[in-house]
Amino acid sequence: MQWLRFFLSYIRMRSQKTILIALGATFLAAQIVPVDRENPPVESEVSAPQDVRAVLERACYDCHSNQSRWPWYGYLAPASWLIAYDIEEARDHLNFSTWDRYDEDEQIDKIEEAWEEVEEGEMPPFFYLPLHPTARLDEADRAVLREWAKNAD
Repeated sequence: MQWLRFFLSYIRMRSQKTILIALGATFLAAQIVPVDRENPPVESEVSAPQDVRAVLERACYDCHSNQSRWPWYGYLAPASWLIAYDIEEARDHLNFSTWDRYDEDEQIDKIEEAWEEVEEGEMPPFFYLPLHPTARLDEADRAVLREWAKNAD
């Protein structure tokens, strides 16, 4: 009976070692998949008062502009894939670096939509904040954005 226990523990150890080696090899292989981290040129900047721009640059520009800063974990797959996808989606929805591509009505809509997202607590996303605490919006930041949206009309 003792030999059976030894044999089963040996098999379990070998299986765990094999699984760890396979996971490590998969992680290393994933690093080969290219991720485009290049920021396109800034075409135009959002026309906003300096206090609004300061909040936007601190809390929004990493995803919603062509001035994204890649964190250290943004160079490791699979996190790099997720970040690249999130930035692409964010820029497609709202890009402060291509602000002049929106006509005046679209700009007003974008400002109002952005405020609604902030007001509802959707932006910045909850999962972004733990690693980017400076993006957290306090009440003063919210007041600045609220006033900007109110005056956008």
